[in-house]
Amino acid sequence: MKRFFGNLNFAVGFSLSFVVIFMAILSLVWTPYEPNSMSARQRLQAPSITHPLGTDQYGRDILSRVMVGAINSIVVGLVTVAIGLSLGILLGLGAAYYGKWVDESIMRFSDLLFGFPAVLTAILITSVFGPSMVNAMLAIGIFYIPVFARLTRAVALTIWEREFIVAARAGGVSEWAITLLHVLPNILSPLLIQITVQFAVAIIAEAGLSYLGLGTQPPHASWGRMLNEAQTFMSQAPWMAIFPGIAIAWAVLGFNLLGDGLRDTLDPKMVRAR
Repeated sequence: MKRFFGNLNFAVGFSLSFVVIFMAILSLVWTPYEPNSMSARQRLQAPSITHPLGTDQYGRDILSRVMVGAINSIVVGLVTVAIGLSLGILLGLGAAYYGKWVDESIMRFSDLLFGFPAVLTAILITSVFGPSMVNAMLAIGIFYIPVFARLTRAVALTIWEREFIVAARAGGVSEWAITLLHVLPNILSPLLIQITVQFAVAIIAEAGLSYLGLGTQPPHASWGRMLNEAQTFMSQAPWMAIFPGIAIAWAVLGFNLLGDGLRDTLDPKMVRAR
């Protein structure tokens, strides 16, 4: 652990990410106010001791909604990365293992998925099933499949040529056993780095989809949805946009720095360069 926290990017990224995760977990058991509780008398109040981040147009406490919005962002990040990672690893390993027309077919399928950005995929899905957080997660997760598939394939192809793989084959170990016991463990480091980066991207993507009305639906709290609601009141209550915006920037910066720190620490080329 000392090796990781000795890296400035990792230390800062871990600290920022920890705050977001802690806030999300805390909101499961406690928030200053009920996030969806409305009060006409409390509407558009500036930050104060009673409401540290102010209130919105319905009198809802912004701090409570930012805290609950953190849960939304964490869940979206976990689910979308899990979708892309699980299917991407399978496709990437399959492409590297079988090669030839299987490899070509999987890569062209990845190109096809890349041709449909998360926003466009979300529009297609919501036009059929309606807007919701689940459909937004599905759209982002589908977009992540080729990201992890390409990375898995590229790293797996280099590992297949290593001497210890040749030795395992000479020892009579089956190809799939080699894949599970030798190839897969050796691609975990680059995958871990990619997970943190894509986690940050998922937070931005979900915020963007919710801002467009394609993600989390009212009255549930989402940082992107809060920004959408704030745009009408920018001159009256700028805090409605400032604090959700800070939350998004904080989370994205934290996970990006965490990914940079992991890359600096785990990538052998970066280690040798230092």
